[in-house]
Amino acid sequence: MPESRTPTGVLREEHQLILKVLDVVQALLEKGEAGDWDLDAWQDCVEFFRLFADACHHGKEEDLLFPELESCGVPREGGPIAVMLFEHKQGRGFVARMAKALEDARQGENEPLARLEHAARAYLQLLRAHINKEDNVLFNMADQLVDRAGCERLCAEYDVACARRLEGRTKDELENLAGELLSRYGHP
Repeated sequence: MPESRTPTGVLREEHQLILKVLDVVQALLEKGEAGDWDLDAWQDCVEFFRLFADACHHGKEEDLLFPELESCGVPREGGPIAVMLFEHKQGRGFVARMAKALEDARQGENEPLARLEHAARAYLQLLRAHINKEDNVLFNMADQLVDRAGCERLCAEYDVACARRLEGRTKDELENLAGELLSRYGHP
């Protein structure tokens, strides 16, 4: 079975794109340290994280994969699912802080840039560690626990979830947005 047709294959593929956009954020932080704040690129990153990483990707985990794991006996409370849910909530908070700081920065103030930088650095650290835990612990567990029928059901539901529009955007459009960011910041 191709990796994308395992219980976690498509999620692992999405992680790779999310990690690349995190690299763009790192590049934007370095430009910001030099006094060059590309607020439009920051806005695109925030939109990508809010819609692709959270609504689309984390939505698939929370609405589809985690309940499937629960049906296989993995507890929702006190185990890896609880940790992932907590980290998703933390990530949403950091992205909301970045969005608010961007909104304030567009008013011409300098102080919001420090808030943007702080929230972005915290998000980078959180999400890189989070993806590492999912890829190397939770997803390995899922690939072993979810049977073929569960996998086929999940993969079909992932496809349906990807077909939904996210605030007027499709998954393909968000992937293209990531591609534009990557081409502008040296990661084509």
